[in-house]
Amino acid sequence: MNQQQRPHSFVQAPTPMGTTPGYMPGFGNDFETEALPGALPQGMNSPQKCNYGLYGEQLSGTAFTAPSHQNERTWCYRIRPSVKHSRRYQKISLPHWKSAPNIDPDVVSMGQFRWDPVPVSDEPLNWLTGMRTMTTAGDVNTQVGMASHIYLVTESMVDEYFYSADSELLVVPQEGRLRFYTELGIIDLEPKEIAVIPRGLLYRVEVLEGPCRGFVCENYGQKFELPGRGPIGANCMANRRDFKTPVAAYEDREVPSKVYIKWCGQFHVTEIGHSPLDVVAWHGNYAPCKYDLRTYCPVGAILFDHPDPSIFTVLTAPSGVPGTANIDFVLFRERWMVAEDTFRPPWYHKNIMSELMGNIYGQYDAKPQGFVPGGMSLHNMMMPHGPDMNAFEGASNADLQPHKLDNTMSFMFETRFPQHLTKFAAEEAPLQDEYIDCWTTLEKKFDGTPGKK
Repeated sequence: MNQQQRPHSFVQAPTPMGTTPGYMPGFGNDFETEALPGALPQGMNSPQKCNYGLYGEQLSGTAFTAPSHQNERTWCYRIRPSVKHSRRYQKISLPHWKSAPNIDPDVVSMGQFRWDPVPVSDEPLNWLTGMRTMTTAGDVNTQVGMASHIYLVTESMVDEYFYSADSELLVVPQEGRLRFYTELGIIDLEPKEIAVIPRGLLYRVEVLEGPCRGFVCENYGQKFELPGRGPIGANCMANRRDFKTPVAAYEDREVPSKVYIKWCGQFHVTEIGHSPLDVVAWHGNYAPCKYDLRTYCPVGAILFDHPDPSIFTVLTAPSGVPGTANIDFVLFRERWMVAEDTFRPPWYHKNIMSELMGNIYGQYDAKPQGFVPGGMSLHNMMMPHGPDMNAFEGASNADLQPHKLDNTMSFMFETRFPQHLTKFAAEEAPLQDEYIDCWTTLEKKFDGTPGKK
């Protein structure tokens, strides 16, 4: 048998969907997926007639003329077009979900704040009624800035659906497990994972294991993207393959349903006669995704000095100022500390960014006491902060051997805008009134002696 007659020995992968069942890997990819064979048109977006009697509809996340590398849109092939979701809208109140600008003249936002976990009660709360806004920044009407929330969820949404026309949502669970049924597929979410839900995408949220508590960053501005790595190069930090986007899934249910919409900081509801989660197939790059924070690969100093926390950025939402983010999502997870002759915890500083932190689990190295899982802290723009006395003394006098920070995962929602406390954060949430005292015991060590350390 000659070379040309030898049989091929290739073994082909059985599915193009990736190695995680129900999800496709990648961040910002152009995906295609169909729940029924032949439902997705090939070679074109808008055929005269779609297969199965479906309607073609585009969901745009950017302006039509955005540069091609930033242009985001998804073509959906659905049982009914979205205009069938729209009836007469009735304005409703969700008093604990606030939007910027939300500046209460009686609330002091300048300073350093820390909260114990907001307790989960026996009160029946779903994804909408259980949202508690802690801070707002910027202006939802001009689409800049953000809001930070705590969610407390004890029950599922039943025949109720929601989308935000204002923002994309970054969801950070701390307790319990949730399932997001979205127009473009299903995302299961648990602690140590995050999810990004795009602006304008319909979904409902069910409780898989409750009660559920976590954090939400509501991004009014440009969409989250991966940060530039610069001289770090092509690897480490968050890698694109570790983001997972759901495959197509739909339901064809004719049942009285409610659709809730957040628009310019106000909430509205409309009643329809069917489930709106009826996208049978879709293709595009504007879609929800989830990410396992345990796959984040931190980088750091391997000889001396403590780098800026920006090296721990997972996602960033750009502003109009180069290098200055509308929002950075920063992760502080388990990692090795090896720098020589170096104060290893975060140093004392103040800066133009406002830093809201949350603790997912474990102990944060700059605050060994008081910053507990489920808790939050806020150090507003140009407000000085840094390690408490115990952390400072411990790090200043430690025997600097290689040391691994274990059992720790905290994060930061950082923005270029000042974050204003809501009345809930100032008066109802468990604010630690004595937090500012954590620096009171710092001692003056200067005595003018040359060479003293």
